[in-house]
Amino acid sequence: MTTTFTDQGHLSPSSVAGYAPPQTWGPARPIQPPPRRRARAGLIVATGALSALIGAGAGVGGYALVAGSHPALAVSSATAPVSATLDGTVAAAAAAISPSVVTITVQSARAGEIGTGVIIDTAGHVLTNNHVVADAQGATLTVTLADGRTVDATITGTAPATDLAVLKLGSGVEAASLKPATFATSSSLSVGQTVVAVGAPLGLSETVTSGIVSATARPVRSGNDDTAVYQAVQTDAAINPGNSGGPLVNLNGEIVGVNSSIASVGQSSSQSGNIGIGFAIPADVAARVATNLIASGKSTDATLGVRVQSGDSLLAETTSTGVTLGVVEPGRAAATAGLQAGDVVTKLGQFRTTTPDGLIAAVRFYAPGTSVPVTFERAGTSRTVDVTLG
Repeated sequence: MTTTFTDQGHLSPSSVAGYAPPQTWGPARPIQPPPRRRARAGLIVATGALSALIGAGAGVGGYALVAGSHPALAVSSATAPVSATLDGTVAAAAAAISPSVVTITVQSARAGEIGTGVIIDTAGHVLTNNHVVADAQGATLTVTLADGRTVDATITGTAPATDLAVLKLGSGVEAASLKPATFATSSSLSVGQTVVAVGAPLGLSETVTSGIVSATARPVRSGNDDTAVYQAVQTDAAINPGNSGGPLVNLNGEIVGVNSSIASVGQSSSQSGNIGIGFAIPADVAARVATNLIASGKSTDATLGVRVQSGDSLLAETTSTGVTLGVVEPGRAAATAGLQAGDVVTKLGQFRTTTPDGLIAAVRFYAPGTSVPVTFERAGTSRTVDVTLG
């Protein structure tokens, strides 16, 4: 049995990198939506190794159709309830986030995509997955707000390496009519915590599902070209094609992740639905990248300055406990801190690194310039050094 991963924005498959299963796991990709008038084959996540510069980019879904200055993003440090109760806690969370959720339509003369997004400021910026709008050039891009209004939108910036994009609503939308969502911090999450997803699975706008956090840092590779790699929040909340770009929230209605991909069993040309394994880009990464895209139209990823073999399986360059560095580039972050080729990196910052994609995801979780402790083994001895990421 083979397990593949698909994105949830516009329907298309994705895969998880760095997870050693009893089954075969492939790299994650965006969830592509099923066609309305003509069948569209789902994208199957391909498994493979590639030489990757740690710090480069990688990506995740949507639903397929046919045919200046800015306000700071809101981040909360409040603690959300861990589990749902029978008094409507999930309903309250859905009510809190739903006014901020939008449906995104990318329509060309021949085809189109439907995905989800979330309003993040009163200036009209909307956060979504890059794979939802990756084919928007030359197409009509519209956003349907929670109150039913449909407005044109433009792309402010994209970050394929994290599978994120920011849109800007067109003129005529009053700031007072927009309700920006609030981001939680990734550190506030715990396994077993109740979470709620809102979006447009299979084009069904304003759909609410709930589940729990299954894992807080699962290295996933997805996106249109498998270049997006990130420490995903794994959930069993039902996520399907069309959910891509939508929010995963805690019981306070605060964003803990941006839904981006799902796992599916078997290899097929048809779209696969939810099997209880979904992935979201963590809130810390989403908020930072969104802020950068709004400010400059681009976002720079942190780099370590090393090369390893990237992929989902444990390769010759990977041990059971860490990732062996193949090349340490002179003058870059790792070399400056004293790391050498042949060192086996077992942990970076708060994340254990047992696979190449796990190391890439750990690096990209942090902003450039962040100093993080890196633990590695050399000649049978474990050592830790502080590395300032490039």
